[in-house]
Amino acid sequence: MNSETDISKKYWKPKSKWWFAAAVLSIAAAAAVNALVPDVQTVNTSYYRIVLAAFIAALLALWTTPVLARKLRHKLYHYSQFIAAAGLLLAVLDLLTTKSDILKLPFFPGPAQIIEVLFTERNTLFICTVYSLRLFFAGLACGVVLGIATGVMIGWNRQWNYWLFPVLKVVGVIPPVAWIPIALAVFPTSFYAGIFLLVLTSWFSIAFMVATGIESTPKAYFEVSRTLGANDRFLLFHVAIPNAVPSIFTGIATSAGMCFMTLVIIEMIGAKAGLGWYINWAKAWASYDKVYASIVIMGVAFCIILGVINVFRNYFLRWQKGTVR
Repeated sequence: MNSETDISKKYWKPKSKWWFAAAVLSIAAAAAVNALVPDVQTVNTSYYRIVLAAFIAALLALWTTPVLARKLRHKLYHYSQFIAAAGLLLAVLDLLTTKSDILKLPFFPGPAQIIEVLFTERNTLFICTVYSLRLFFAGLACGVVLGIATGVMIGWNRQWNYWLFPVLKVVGVIPPVAWIPIALAVFPTSFYAGIFLLVLTSWFSIAFMVATGIESTPKAYFEVSRTLGANDRFLLFHVAIPNAVPSIFTGIATSAGMCFMTLVIIEMIGAKAGLGWYINWAKAWASYDKVYASIVIMGVAFCIILGVINVFRNYFLRWQKGTVR
């Protein structure tokens, strides 16, 4: 499979330049609405206009970049329809909030007000984001290690399956937030209690997926390997576990989403910093623009995390390239 075919299969949306033009025009329309339609609400719109102008300039600059131009344009054309829809949505939200006050403050801040918070509160939001990501990665990393180890034992050895699988089924169905009173009583700080809760959140999904991946290894693989002289250690580390790698990454991706949801709840209850704490604090002061700004950061952060997981997945499963649609 050549490079051109790979690109066309991955970025399959129509490659018409008109969709890219529509994307640029929709962002420009959002900027025009903000600049030309009078404000009803008292909002600083300068940051919002700068962001829209920078986004338009970035799109045009990327489109004209000569390096990797073919792949880059495939990407831009692929996402053009989504960008066009996002630009129209921003214009509509701006009209319903800042420009008409149909959706009233403080519960429905417009995009300009949310962008303003991202700039004016950047130091506080940065500290909270770092704190949340530190707790998130510590809990997820421990959960991944424990989940893979548990899944291998359950999927490979029937004695471990006998003892561990019932525990996994019972503990796995209990919502992690139900353990919050116990965690806060047992652990000395809210940070360690949060790690414990995130480990519980990720452990079940990863262990279950790893065990399923190992158990689903075709018997023919084992028979061929034994015929060639492989021992049990070789079968585990070179046949069963590699076969479970796709399931492992599916479990990690699923657990990452569940951990992110649990993280916010944990920080709302016991933490002294973090995005969940910031949301709870902003809600108490009816600063819903800050709440939405935190949500935007969470969405961007989680997209980046999933992207990183996908990069590692593609690397470890590079042998599948050309064999899986």
